[in-house]
Amino acid sequence: MEGRPLAERIASLMLAKKADHVLIMDLHGITTMTDYFVLGSADSELQINAIMKHVVEQLEQESARPWHIEGTNASSWVLLDFVDVVVHLFKPETRAFYSLERLWGDAEFIEIKDENEAP
Repeated sequence: MEGRPLAERIASLMLAKKADHVLIMDLHGITTMTDYFVLGSADSELQINAIMKHVVEQLEQESARPWHIEGTNASSWVLLDFVDVVVHLFKPETRAFYSLERLWGDAEFIEIKDENEAP
């Protein structure tokens, strides 16, 4: 699995562990470093790590392993690099500070909502 299907699967797995403000950013034509960012937020480092572990464990069962992981030790920002898709999990204040949405503002934004969430 790669590209958009992988990004959508990751977003779904993040929502399953209650990540907030999940967003896929399509970076085609903007950079060659990756095709998609998947961003999500969580209120605590404990929740960030739970989301990260869930994503990694589920995708390993589907034969998709991250090439690189950063920020797992008491971090407010965890990065999972699946080459075509790079996942960023943040505490809200860290996400606001780095503002990847603004930095990569030319990207196509695909907001992902939990289907069980009330409108």
